[in-house]
Amino acid sequence: MSAPGAQPARAGGGPAAQPLAEFLAAAPRLQRTALRALLALARRPRGARLIARLPAAEQLAQATLALIRYDEPSAARALGWDADAVVARGRAMRAGSGGPASAARRSACGAASGDAT
Repeated sequence: MSAPGAQPARAGGGPAAQPLAEFLAAAPRLQRTALRALLALARRPRGARLIARLPAAEQLAQATLALIRYDEPSAARALGWDADAVVARGRAMRAGSGGPASAARRSACGAASGDAT
């Protein structure tokens, strides 16, 4: 996480580059190399024009670069995603009903023992 108001980094090295680096590090070697090359091109105007000739590559590059924006809480909230609210809803569900998994277990156990639910 970066400080509030900090700008995401365009090239590698800033606060927004860390989640992308972790994402790329988790990829298999061949895909990791290809993604790094694609993203390096997509970040540059001439490279972006070149990639625009290949719609699937352009979509992949733009979607991957958009992942960086979702790591910034203020930007994610503006796009309709509030991680804190999702966590709070999940905790409330678990506290109220024992969670979705326990509800499924209760219904499965009731069906297995012949109880009518």
